[in-house]
Amino acid sequence: MIWSGCFLFFCLFLIKEDGKIMSSEVVSTNGEGHGALAEILRALQADVLICGGIGGGAQAALSSLGIQLYGGVSGDADEAVQALLAGNLAYVPDVRCSHHEEHHHGEGCGEHHHGEGCGGHGEACSGL
Repeated sequence: MIWSGCFLFFCLFLIKEDGKIMSSEVVSTNGEGHGALAEILRALQADVLICGGIGGGAQAALSSLGIQLYGGVSGDADEAVQALLAGNLAYVPDVRCSHHEEHHHGEGCGEHHHGEGCGGHGEACSGL
């Protein structure tokens, strides 16, 4: 499972037992946003989240559901998943996003702009 940072869309990866990517798709949060992150991931049966910045409350909620977090990641989502599977994903174990009050309309932690991230929302999973 990859999250693209803006909480509007996720790049969801299904990994086979042998560690190969079986499929990937862009999944909408249906406008649920930050507060519903953990429940959306639970409903999708995610066991891993790779993301940019993430607040302490969301981290606690993910932990309570047993979802393993790899935060502080940026770049191409497909490459991040491949790096995780290879055991060499560069991430920040104690990542924190504490600047929610500084966000502007349409932005989130690790935000991306129109045309960037997750293949432009629906084409392919390409960016975090």
